[in-house]
Amino acid sequence: MKYLPMLAFLALGVIWGSNFIYMKMASELITSSQIVLLRVLFGFLPIFFYAYVTKAIKLSHMKHIGHFFVMSLLATVAYYYGFAKGASLLLSGVAGALSGTIPIFSLLLGLFFISEERISVNRTIGLFAGLLSVFLIANPFSGDLASTNIEGVFYMVFGSLSIGASFVYAKKYVLPLKISSAALTTYQLGVALLVLCAITDYEGIGNIRSDLHVTVGLVVGLGLLGTGLAYLIYYYIIDKLGAISASSVTYIPPVVALIIGAVIVGEDIRVIDYFATGLIFLAVMLVNKKTPNTPQLNK
Repeated sequence: MKYLPMLAFLALGVIWGSNFIYMKMASELITSSQIVLLRVLFGFLPIFFYAYVTKAIKLSHMKHIGHFFVMSLLATVAYYYGFAKGASLLLSGVAGALSGTIPIFSLLLGLFFISEERISVNRTIGLFAGLLSVFLIANPFSGDLASTNIEGVFYMVFGSLSIGASFVYAKKYVLPLKISSAALTTYQLGVALLVLCAITDYEGIGNIRSDLHVTVGLVVGLGLLGTGLAYLIYYYIIDKLGAISASSVTYIPPVVALIIGAVIVGEDIRVIDYFATGLIFLAVMLVNKKTPNTPQLNK
């Protein structure tokens, strides 16, 4: 049992890292918005069940519905759509690598909107390294500025900025409410599900049933495991290992996504993409390196 938190830590990294191949597969049959709708639907179910059983949900929380709505847009609807659209345009391994920039964009927004966040030499170098990695993967010198690669990178950056903005918003307005993580995630996913049901075009969504492998990947891999169970595991390792250690799980998904893409799927990933991934690791290490009198930015 003493190794269970570490096993959960590794499992979460693998689950999150595999999300990108599931999104890539599903994008061949249905739209990005439909992928997000189904992901949130099947991710919401285990979270709601857990929150209900543990009695985390309270009617009194509904007075903060405005904050839950904002979080649902930033941390679910826009974030998931950006990554789903990016994964549909990029190689799954490359999309996974770009997901590692989330802490970088979180810090960038935090420096503007959170007074406690401070710039430092390490963080400055980290920010430049992170932005350089995105630039290298976008490959603007390919000769086609409207290339699929650049569009895919744009959506991945959009998703990273959205989730980064949600961390800033949560720190300023949601965390002070002292509501449990299980309840907050239930409200976030629940409201997002209502929004997605209202704005999603359902035409062709049934195409997902034409491929059992893709259906299982989306429902089980991306929804139940990659969203619902992933949140529960994340809460568990925060409780057992602490928030700072738990946030370092973000180092694992880019590696897992690259391995799945290059080794298992056989994607033709460029050498420069591996180099850029290494830059992302360096950047995240630097922006998360705590300096005297400088609070650390956690996921």
